[in-house]
Amino acid sequence: MSTVSTTGSSGATQSLVQALGAGSGVDMQALATNLATAQFASRINRVTAKSETLTAQVSAASNIKSMMLAFSTSLGDLVRNGNLSPQPQIANASVASATLSGTRRPAGTFSLEVKALATGQSVATPAFATGATVGGGTLQLRFGASADAAAIDIAVPADAKLVDVASAINARNAGLSAYVATNAHGMQQLVIKGPEGAANAFTLQAPAGSDLARLNWPSTESTAKLLTTAADSAFLIDGLERSAPSNTVSEAIPGVTLKLSGTNTGAPTTISFADTSSAINSAVSDLVSALNEIAGALKTATDPNTGELRGDSGARALKSRLSQLAGATVMPNATGAAKTLADLGVSTQRDGTFVLDGARLKATLANDPEGVAAMFTTGFHGVYATVDKLYRDSTSASDPGSLGGSITRFNKQLQQASVDKAGLAQKQEALRASLSSRFAVADTRMQRSQSTLTFLQNQIDAWNKSD
Repeated sequence: MSTVSTTGSSGATQSLVQALGAGSGVDMQALATNLATAQFASRINRVTAKSETLTAQVSAASNIKSMMLAFSTSLGDLVRNGNLSPQPQIANASVASATLSGTRRPAGTFSLEVKALATGQSVATPAFATGATVGGGTLQLRFGASADAAAIDIAVPADAKLVDVASAINARNAGLSAYVATNAHGMQQLVIKGPEGAANAFTLQAPAGSDLARLNWPSTESTAKLLTTAADSAFLIDGLERSAPSNTVSEAIPGVTLKLSGTNTGAPTTISFADTSSAINSAVSDLVSALNEIAGALKTATDPNTGELRGDSGARALKSRLSQLAGATVMPNATGAAKTLADLGVSTQRDGTFVLDGARLKATLANDPEGVAAMFTTGFHGVYATVDKLYRDSTSASDPGSLGGSITRFNKQLQQASVDKAGLAQKQEALRASLSSRFAVADTRMQRSQSTLTFLQNQIDAWNKSD
């Protein structure tokens, strides 16, 4: 009896069956396929159903994560824009600008009269021909009027030009800046500038008799020129004379930083603070709406009968955090009435939804307007900091108990399901190919048996006819 070789190729197997002829009258290729499919159907169906469930879970969890991100981002933008904090406004904007430097709003209005701006000392050295060398050595820089002030050494390379001296001064990062200017006569001068404030007047000295001494300031032996004098700013707040070593003035008005930019001697301007109660009312209302959208999505996703995330620990943890949000202290250092979202009129219902009590928000705004405004500023505490922390905690991929951890887990399981399904498909195909080969051999044997029977029948018929 001859032996039929097997092959893993479905095309080759089909050709073999056709070549041998369907001696049994049965479609061996279809039979092999159906048997292999039946063998693996239940396992493949289970893996497919698991993949579909995991895909739905990833989608539901990712949707809630996206909603949390959008909520945190939009609230952060609103806070950073300053629309919810009572930013100071100056009637004469050419005199100064003002920003809040603290979290509490100053009360009332203030007058501002700027008599003089702070200036920094600037000096021009004697003029030199373009490209001329001015020597090398050490320049000693001292700030302040006292000769006993600590010296800062500035090393100048030998045979330096003015541009090299400027580079050495700038590279020292000692508070001076320098550049080379070409004057109206085509000559070059080194311009050296110091910081604002009277205390920052400076001297610059090289050893007497050296070429570099031509750059000294002050000097009685050169034509170096004082361009501007170091001076403090002078201004009046509510008629009281004040001064500062620069044009950026902190706490002249508590909680406010002023940046002086012009003078208005004899014509005081007014600093006031906008009423943000309307904007805060709108913001709290929007906050409640956003929380309800997230709470609604969570409720649907965790429905015990139909929810994709029913039983998921990450979704349950977020749901619990949301239920506690209204009563959580967002301003732990506050001394007034505004400490929690509940103080702003936000409360949680038994079904997990949020509602706004406008009367309570109005009362808190009336009793503690500064405290409410402080809740809507950037920093370690406040409404935005609390919401942002909730988002980051709940979407942390490294925390297995968070929604982000659940997404990570679902994706890993989904990848494994894909690998398992591919493995089952390979095994199914291997079984089908094996059955096809075996059935082909059986079909050949059956065909030979039928041929033998046919031969015998023909012989018997022939014998009968001869008789």
